[in-house]
Amino acid sequence: MDPTFVSTFAPKARVVVAMSGGVDSSVAAHLLHGAGHPLVGLFMRNGVHVEASESHKKSCCSVSDARDARMVAGALKIPFQAVDLKAEFGGIIRYFLAEYAAGRTPNPCAICNRDLKFQRLLDFADELECEGVATGHYARLDVRDGRVLLRRGVDRNKDQSYQLFSVAERHLARARLPLGGYEKPRVRELAAAAGLRTAQKADSQEICFVPGDDYRKLFAERGLPTHAGKLVDTAGRVLGSHTGTEHFTVGQRRGHKVAGALPLYVVALDPASGTVVLGSREECCARAMQVEELNWLGIDVASRDSLRAQVQVRYHHQPVPATIEVDGTRARVVFDAPELAVTPGQGAAFYRGDQLLGGGWIRSTELVSAVAFAERREGRSD
Repeated sequence: MDPTFVSTFAPKARVVVAMSGGVDSSVAAHLLHGAGHPLVGLFMRNGVHVEASESHKKSCCSVSDARDARMVAGALKIPFQAVDLKAEFGGIIRYFLAEYAAGRTPNPCAICNRDLKFQRLLDFADELECEGVATGHYARLDVRDGRVLLRRGVDRNKDQSYQLFSVAERHLARARLPLGGYEKPRVRELAAAAGLRTAQKADSQEICFVPGDDYRKLFAERGLPTHAGKLVDTAGRVLGSHTGTEHFTVGQRRGHKVAGALPLYVVALDPASGTVVLGSREECCARAMQVEELNWLGIDVASRDSLRAQVQVRYHHQPVPATIEVDGTRARVVFDAPELAVTPGQGAAFYRGDQLLGGGWIRSTELVSAVAFAERREGRSD
């Protein structure tokens, strides 16, 4: 037990802890156990078979991960259950494939956090008469006067607050993130000091239901069609062909096999016609985007409000300043400067300093090149 850890659950509160079989969730359980909380460890089974040769690359959901989670729970002397969430994961997989088929790039981790780790596990917590749920996410929660303030983790290299942008505030109010104040090397030290078998286990590098890290195989395995067609430039000139728009994502620079004087990026996808549009870096920049299904955390934002924030448009992205023009459950986000590779289907997270204010899902973008072309065509210029 680390003496610097202070639990914010009520003393002796019974807690469900999500145990993935990785070092992070193991240490989260260790810290809460050391603080005197009765725990129930829950492992989520996703129903996806992972070959033994691939399981070492993951830290969740495989058979070996279930074994590691069970053995850590045994070492801590806490009850442990493996819960069958095959049906729920099936829904996430269908969403994942449907987004690619629609020309968008999915974010299954954010969906899993929203629907499973901070909703479905709270249902189990209620059934088990537990106060809340704890996970191994690197982010910090502060519950004040019944409102949740969510902040980046102390370890900025591991910060996972972005992936929590869509989790409901009422669910976060019953959650705790014991690792938010720690850096990863210290977490491994705590695991080693406690004798946890996961102390040196590698971090997950893949989507848990995509063994081999090749999502395209899912389309073949399920017999799903892909949208083959042409690779074109922004003027409509044909540059080549491809076997499916599902193989591309907006902002992608490699893999299209088209050589140019300058690097070419995927600017847009049109599954209906099978068209993949390639262009320059400048042509792949957006001046604004439309964001839907807004979710606010710790603040109240009325319709028609406008606010300034730092906006993060993907997991590994440096937030940039923008103005958020709110219209009910959606918003138009206008960047201060054109932003590269803003990708429909991804999440947009809004920050003020290290505080996550909320976010939503990117549905469309306004490309700088398209605006400039329209203005030239109409004889206008700024």
